[in-house]
Amino acid sequence: MSLLASLIQASTRFQQAMDQRQPAATGNADTQPKAAEKPPEPAGTPGDDRFTPSGRSIDNTELKTRALTLGEYKQTVAQDLSFVRETLRHKLAEYNLHPATSVNVSKGENGTIQVDGSMTDNLKEKIGQDLNNNKGFQEAFSRLSVTEPTLDFMDNALKLNQAYGVNNSLLDSMVSENEQFNGLQDLVHRYDNLKRSASGQQPVSTASQQRYAFSLNARA
Repeated sequence: MSLLASLIQASTRFQQAMDQRQPAATGNADTQPKAAEKPPEPAGTPGDDRFTPSGRSIDNTELKTRALTLGEYKQTVAQDLSFVRETLRHKLAEYNLHPATSVNVSKGENGTIQVDGSMTDNLKEKIGQDLNNNKGFQEAFSRLSVTEPTLDFMDNALKLNQAYGVNNSLLDSMVSENEQFNGLQDLVHRYDNLKRSASGQQPVSTASQQRYAFSLNARA
């Protein structure tokens, strides 16, 4: 065999040997175990102890007070407010008084409507008589004398709760867990009873009517 033929054979065997080693190496690489991937940590859910959206828990008492429909109560009270306001404006026009004349309406100890404001005593008496003879005005004013203070109390208590997380025990006692018993008149009745029990005095509805006053064109 010539030298050239020997070199060709040696080269061929070397190439064959290299071709056989490559698949084996590839197979070994495929069989090597991969590093275990770290599963993603589950995100916090509202049920987790780590998840507190407001930073504090909410109890059932706070939930029932939050369910109060203040918007509906305000609409009911607004109807009486509008009627009382328009009646007084008509009285100013009827007696040729300036539309911006201040008028203050309240109830005396005997339950009759009394008028005060920037006008003569004679006009105060005349307007007071007219209002006492107006059954619709008397009824609307009587409702306002109890509904408006109650609504103001609830509104302020809920605002404090939302802003500072402060619960009002009186409001909590007023509100029923059954929403159908949380009508405005229901709440007014409970508010009167609770205040009366706390003070041990006359029914708050009577006292509130005597102290309540409606002002038209009042100046700060």
